[in-house]
Amino acid sequence: MAILTNKKIVIIGGTTGIGLAAASAFIAEGAKLVVVGRKQESVQEAGQLLGKNAVAISGDAIDPATAVQAIEQCCELYGGFDGLYHVAGGSGRKMGDGPLHELATEGWNKTMELNLTSLMLSNRAAVKKFIALHKGGTILNMSSVLGFSPSPAFFSTHAYAAAKSAVIGFSKSIAAYYAKHNIRVNVIAPALVETPMAQRAANDDEILSFIKTKQPLDGGRIGQPEDLDGLAVYFMSDQSKFTTGQVVAVDGGWSISEGQI
Repeated sequence: MAILTNKKIVIIGGTTGIGLAAASAFIAEGAKLVVVGRKQESVQEAGQLLGKNAVAISGDAIDPATAVQAIEQCCELYGGFDGLYHVAGGSGRKMGDGPLHELATEGWNKTMELNLTSLMLSNRAAVKKFIALHKGGTILNMSSVLGFSPSPAFFSTHAYAAAKSAVIGFSKSIAAYYAKHNIRVNVIAPALVETPMAQRAANDDEILSFIKTKQPLDGGRIGQPEDLDGLAVYFMSDQSKFTTGQVVAVDGGWSISEGQI
């Protein structure tokens, strides 16, 4: 039997990239989904792609109402809520993130809001709903290897690194607190993955050459969104029912490789 049969899951940031790949994988394993995206075009495309076992809705992850509404819709449509996957986030480079001596205060604040505050909001909504329903559940959060394995030559966005490191501390802290409620909280930390956010790096020959040795697995390549699917399915399923507070890097070897510049 498919391992997510009868699981009702919300994905914040589920209409593009890593979130959309996960949504397809979850449905293939029997789940029913509500996926949330910010851009109307991607929401429509995701709804068509995912089919009858998913509903795609528009919402901004930094709006406190977005996750609450998505979870309520999941309950109304499917009669319950079992898991949250928070993927939404992104680079703050265009907003002023960068090396500390160049980091704009506005860039810091916006990057934190996009990557950390949005995640807190969705996690809070999920925990409140699990407690109200008197049931356990699972939360999977998105960090980055840059939260614990910096790469200064090409990836020097210090606010982003701080936010992704904070995701880990936050997730471990709430995992500890809510374990007695049978609420599991875990983290995936990818390296460079082919997503809309990664286009600067994905189209830079110098960075691609670096990635050959920094992510040496499978020929030394950029990760694909589908590379994270197996782990995401595990964490959203009952196969991980005795696992909480864990951080797993899906990084092609990034965190154990020097990378030749």
